Amino acid sequence: MQSTAPLIYFSSRSENCHRFVQKLNLQATRIKEDEPLQATQPFVLLCPTYGGGGVKGAVPKAVIQFLNIPENRQLIRGVIASGNTNFGSAYGLAGDIIAQKCQVPFLYRFELLGTPEDVKRVKTGLSTFWSASK
Repeated sequence: MQSTAPLIYFSSRSENCHRFVQKLNLQATRIKEDEPLQATQPFVLLCPTYGGGGVKGAVPKAVIQFLNIPENRQLIRGVIASGNTNFGSAYGLAGDIIAQKCQVPFLYRFELLGTPEDVKRVKTGLSTFWSASK
């Protein structure tokens, strides 16, 4: 499957990231487990943080598989991560890890489903980000 959307995301069974992306009302492509996805244009990645507060396992396996495709790593331009503040310093850790490994900016972190303010900030931030990238 190929993606031409500038927002690519993964959502777990909780569907928190999926519901957040729906609230953004932007074109987005979902990474599905065991279904390779090929990005065809620059994109921002949005994903949850796993692991209950530890570094090991913070990035979902489906996201790792997606980023293991060299063409996808070449097209990533930024990352947004969800998390749980109960994880303390590991809140949104998947975003920190991806940003460091892919050498892209960590644009935003939000908790669980995100608030209406998070939705507004991400929507505005993505618009500004893509305008500045042109």
